[in-house]
Amino acid sequence: MTRSPKALASRAGAFIATCLLAQTALTAPSHAEDRAALMAQHRGGTMVLAAVSAAGTIDPAINYTGQYWQILQMTNDGLVKFKQAAGTEGFKIVPDVAEAIPEPQDGGKTYVFKIRKGIMFSTGKELKPSDVAASFQRIFKVNGPTTGSFYNGIVGADKCIADAANCTLEGGVIADDAAGTVTIHLTQPDSEFFDKMAVPHASILPADTAAKDAGTTPVAATGPYMIDSYNPNEKMVLKRNPHFKEWSVDAQPDGYADEIVYQFGMTEEATINAVQNGQVDWMFDTPPADRLPELGSKYAKQMHIDPLAAFWYLPMNTNLAPFNNIKVRQALNYALDRDALVGLFGGEALASPTCQILPPDFPGYAPQCLYTKNPGESWSEPDMDKAKALIKESGTAGQKVTIIAEDNAVGRGIGTYVQSLLNELGYDASLKAISPNIEFTYIQNTNNNVQLSVTQWYMDYPAPSDFINVLLSCDSIHPGSDASINIAGYCNKDLDKQMQDTMALAIKDPDAANANWAKIDKAFMEQAPLAPLFTPKSVNFTSARLGNYLFNKQNRWVVSQSWVK
Repeated sequence: MTRSPKALASRAGAFIATCLLAQTALTAPSHAEDRAALMAQHRGGTMVLAAVSAAGTIDPAINYTGQYWQILQMTNDGLVKFKQAAGTEGFKIVPDVAEAIPEPQDGGKTYVFKIRKGIMFSTGKELKPSDVAASFQRIFKVNGPTTGSFYNGIVGADKCIADAANCTLEGGVIADDAAGTVTIHLTQPDSEFFDKMAVPHASILPADTAAKDAGTTPVAATGPYMIDSYNPNEKMVLKRNPHFKEWSVDAQPDGYADEIVYQFGMTEEATINAVQNGQVDWMFDTPPADRLPELGSKYAKQMHIDPLAAFWYLPMNTNLAPFNNIKVRQALNYALDRDALVGLFGGEALASPTCQILPPDFPGYAPQCLYTKNPGESWSEPDMDKAKALIKESGTAGQKVTIIAEDNAVGRGIGTYVQSLLNELGYDASLKAISPNIEFTYIQNTNNNVQLSVTQWYMDYPAPSDFINVLLSCDSIHPGSDASINIAGYCNKDLDKQMQDTMALAIKDPDAANANWAKIDKAFMEQAPLAPLFTPKSVNFTSARLGNYLFNKQNRWVVSQSWVK
């Protein structure tokens, strides 16, 4: 007798809910104890992390995965940074390589950063303003995935986007080594300027860093850890940066473990067993749903359930059949049983169904669902009759569709479900599961002609544009590139202008801008370039020997601030 996803989710949810209540007091950081005493007591040892697969390049200007942004927080630094602290404190932006957060000049179009003295790269070279300028040029030279959405407002960025190899950002980023300053000029004020400066893509590297994807070759670090070696088929090893001296506990605190080993290649089942046995201290991947009841009951103190600003979704390639037909895209949205998908992820304690882009409790969010029976504020059930009628009208039944998913338990589960659903709708559907190490870049590259894929999006920073503008703007389309984050390839000039106008409005009237984002969210969903599935929670299973677990709302678990016994 088999159990349905809902039945499994119910059992898992009950145990996980108990974990959630029990863990609060156990994982809260201690602010009463002196940090120096804690460091003296707990510093040392090797922490072992594990994931089913690696997450691609370790170049901070290129990698665009939550998996490695978590690592890059403790290896590299920008002018400013999100505070390395627990909870909503993690949304605060603090000075990092810069001494202070500068006041805007020229009506919000100019910022002058004073660069700290004495920050050393892991190579032993001191960080200087000229390194900052070169690092911003390099973002364009390596065709970073956010050049068109984050950094296109810098003076000179338009020329860099058109001719990346010869990018100078002339008049945009000006370094003065003698004065110790970096001046950044924008073409117009940007309410999200500091957010964009605080993410890993804006990390400062030595000026002589090669202007190409570093791939598996470690680049110079400024944080307490540096990547010593990286083999995506085996492991990543991080060791202490011998030249690191803590300059800001808020931006870049010293770490506890002497060494961090990130292993790749074990299945979720094998990793769970290794965590239980104390051989692995943390697993990146979500435990399979059928293991959650056991983990929730026997290992409640080691289970950490944390909310995320994120969603899982199906990008539909609007430039390839059958998804170049709006009726097909709308049909898939109507047909999805989002409750079943929540069950595949682990149940209602770990996820909630959604049929819009912005997640709950997020700026600009207004509950709305177009694609369900009796459309309203929330999803209730699929409307297969509506879906089948739209497919019939489209005349596309019988066409072949290949779904690309990550080759892990959740990815394969969702991909298999979507395959079955498309077959039920009259298509000839197949599933191709590929390594998570390459899936995210593979589905972005238009040369791979991906029709439909399963993927996720986790916020870079708390702003509506970081979901809608990044994922669906015309500037996020880069044909033939592994960094074309508008995976649907959907370009709507009218909605693009609305987004640009709304981002400008946010400078003077954030509330009005958020109201606009809600309307834009609905407008995009009417065109259905993607199908939202559910909003997830972070599930972290840690070893009994791991202490001081801190969950940062911005960057998730703060690896450097946990210790191992």
